[in-house]
Amino acid sequence: MTTRDLTALFDPKTVAVLGASNDETKYGNWISVQALRMTEHRPVHLVNRRGELILGQPSVRSLAEVDEPVELVVVTVPAHGFEQAVDDALAAGARAIVGVTAGFAELGAEGRAVQDRIVERVRSAGAVLLGPNCLGVLDSGTSLTLASNPLPPGRIALLSQSGNMALELSGFLAARSHGFSRFVSLGNQADLAVADLIQSCVEHPETDLIAVYCEDFGDGRAFVEAATAAAEAGKPVVLLTVGGSEASVRGAQSHTGSLTSDSAVIDAACQAAGVYRVASPRQLANTAVTLLSYGAAQVHRVGVVADGGGHAGVAADVVEATGLSVPQFTSDVSAALRALLTPSAGVCNPVDLAGAGEQDIASFVSVLDTVLASPDIDSALVTGYFGGYGGYGAGLARGELDAAAAMADVAHAHGKPVVVHTMHSDSEAAEVLAARSVPVFSAVEDAAATLATLHRTTAPRPLPELPLRADAPVTAAGYWDARELFRVAGVEFPGARLVSDAGEALAAAEEIGYPVVLKAMGLLHKSDSGGVALGLSDPDELSAAVARMQDSLDPAGFCVEGMADTTNGVELIVGVQRDPRFGPVAMVGLGGVYTEVLADVAFALAPVDQATARGLLENLRAAALLRGVRGRPSVDLDAAAAAIAKISEVAVTHPEITELEINPLLATPGGTLGLDARIVLAD
Repeated sequence: MTTRDLTALFDPKTVAVLGASNDETKYGNWISVQALRMTEHRPVHLVNRRGELILGQPSVRSLAEVDEPVELVVVTVPAHGFEQAVDDALAAGARAIVGVTAGFAELGAEGRAVQDRIVERVRSAGAVLLGPNCLGVLDSGTSLTLASNPLPPGRIALLSQSGNMALELSGFLAARSHGFSRFVSLGNQADLAVADLIQSCVEHPETDLIAVYCEDFGDGRAFVEAATAAAEAGKPVVLLTVGGSEASVRGAQSHTGSLTSDSAVIDAACQAAGVYRVASPRQLANTAVTLLSYGAAQVHRVGVVADGGGHAGVAADVVEATGLSVPQFTSDVSAALRALLTPSAGVCNPVDLAGAGEQDIASFVSVLDTVLASPDIDSALVTGYFGGYGGYGAGLARGELDAAAAMADVAHAHGKPVVVHTMHSDSEAAEVLAARSVPVFSAVEDAAATLATLHRTTAPRPLPELPLRADAPVTAAGYWDARELFRVAGVEFPGARLVSDAGEALAAAEEIGYPVVLKAMGLLHKSDSGGVALGLSDPDELSAAVARMQDSLDPAGFCVEGMADTTNGVELIVGVQRDPRFGPVAMVGLGGVYTEVLADVAFALAPVDQATARGLLENLRAAALLRGVRGRPSVDLDAAAAAIAKISEVAVTHPEITELEINPLLATPGGTLGLDARIVLAD
């Protein structure tokens, strides 16, 4: 993607607030209050149509009265005056415009038309527009304060479509001594979109992490590209978004469409870009703080250290419930722990110090050091009373503070993430840990969930380049058309013939060889309506099946296919659904008639290469079936992955196809075989 120059947005030489006001109920007042905080760093011009004193400062009646070019203009006037205000800003030399004004695309087609017209004018002038319908922008590094509320400075850039979300998040972060390098209210994203702003943060030296609350991704592929660039630059992207419901893509005609939810598409995009997806503002803050402490790290195998059996057991359960592992220590680690602790201590993972804390508070340090030294442990969770020992006397208080500092040193020396849950999260010891970049949590489930978020996110994987559009578009969507499209692309199908009556069916079966399958053409879900007859072993059975379907279904024709041997095969579903934001999304899952019942599926942005396709297969809950169980042989996973890659390529080379699938795709030890196929064309 092309990087846009946003210098005038984040570090303007001059600023004007158009619509400045003394009315404390208006954005023109709120923005003006914040703008006046930066007058030591750049000229700020307040524009009020009456030219009255604003907040005790002189104003001008129009931008035309300003005697110097104005690089950044914040527009807060009502919607009916916004278009003229933008023209005035461009005439005054604005290179960036922040549109606080609402009442455009969010209201419908008429508002969108006005918005689009304004954007065209801004771009033609070589300027940029943030918003409209946004709450402003700030940059701590340049002392730019043009948001409706002050926010604490720090190392996190926040790009948000919700002002309230920003305020809530700032509270969580401030409590952890963190804040914002930048805040950008996205608004309608009429011109500048979230992808543009992520890209700008990649090049922003004061930003170490990018937090995003986004409801509309605009060009989803651009978002993935920008987030990938951020991850590769060592600036993790943490995303909070809506779309977690099971509301499927409307009008879906295939299994793929009915199973592909908004949330599944966003998850696929996050996996492609290495984005950390979270479910709440608090989880966003927890994840951000932990990433700032440790960066991307493996955390799956967790060592749990507690100073009581109850906390040890509960923490272990909570950790494993998130999908992480609490593996039993090897004998040498347990022996080393036994040498440090009393005979009643638990030393197998979880560790229970069993009273060692109050006897020797430094035991927390030695135990944590021993646990992290194990090559079989990726991370640690300390849980329980630590932080409260100082209440028992001055000696324990000093020892606990020393132990907290030493625990932080141990964590960073081993380079493995350590999170601490304590009943006393407001204690001095907790403050020491947090100050030394060891995240502290007041709830053990928050600590575990944060580790799980780190675990679920993989390194970004650049998407294969989109192949060129096929020369000849698909114009027919029948079963025969679908299977031939896939077959020509390299997906193997049984031998088959398209026939119109019983005589042609019998001749086709003789040529193919019995047993055969008879399929009625022109039906969406053939098996549900009796349009499929399997294992027809002789001419009489075939003739009877043709007659039955003619009487009950009156199909346009029939397909006679060879009957596949499914003895050692596993039925898969492979499909692609075209998302309006993120484009084609591939789905792989357990197939056949139970697809929607079991819903064992995995997703990735298409096209997928063979390695990605194999990863989708291996992430299925039923992956053990593919590797062979109870004496059954393993299927050829490489052949299955190659077929999935070919199917996904068909989708991206034919944008006129909105949905496609092969269900089932039979995976066997000897390769793959498509047994049914479907495509859905755009209206």
